[in-house]
Amino acid sequence: MTLRPLVADDLDALVALDAATNPHPWSAGLWRDALVRDHGVGLLDDDGQLIGFTVSSRVLDEAELQLIAVSPARQRRGLGRLLLNTLLSELRGDGLARLLLEVRAGNTGAQALYAGCGGDVVGRRKGYYDHGREDALLYTFTLGGDAQ
Repeated sequence: MTLRPLVADDLDALVALDAATNPHPWSAGLWRDALVRDHGVGLLDDDGQLIGFTVSSRVLDEAELQLIAVSPARQRRGLGRLLLNTLLSELRGDGLARLLLEVRAGNTGAQALYAGCGGDVVGRRKGYYDHGREDALLYTFTLGGDAQ
C-alpha cells in the first residue's frame, strides 16, 4: 500500500470512490478543481487500486479536514486511522497548530476514529446537514505549533 498525492489519472477512480462512500459526493468538476488548486488530497493506493483518500485545506496555522473515506470493501481494517494519522503527522511536521472538522452526529464510526486519533468534540451545529435534519459535531485536533 502506498500513500501518495492526487494526479490527473486518478480523477475517475476518485469520483467513483467518493460516490461509493459519501451520501453527497463531490462532482467531477469539484475534484478537477481540487487537483488544479492543489488542495491537500492524499490517496491510499493498493497496487494501482484507489482504496482511500483525505482532502484537507490550510489557512495560516490551521487545517480543515473536508473529506476522508475508505472503500466500503476495505473498511474496519485500520485504513481510515492510517489516513488520518498520516495527515496529522504531515500537519504537525509543517508546524500547524490544529486540524478542524465536522461530522454528522449520526456517524458514530467516524466519531470513534476521530476520538481514537486524539480529536476532541468542541461544539455542535444544530441542523447543519440535510436541510436541518441532522446536527454536526465539531472536532479539533491539537497539533502543536502555536495552538492555544
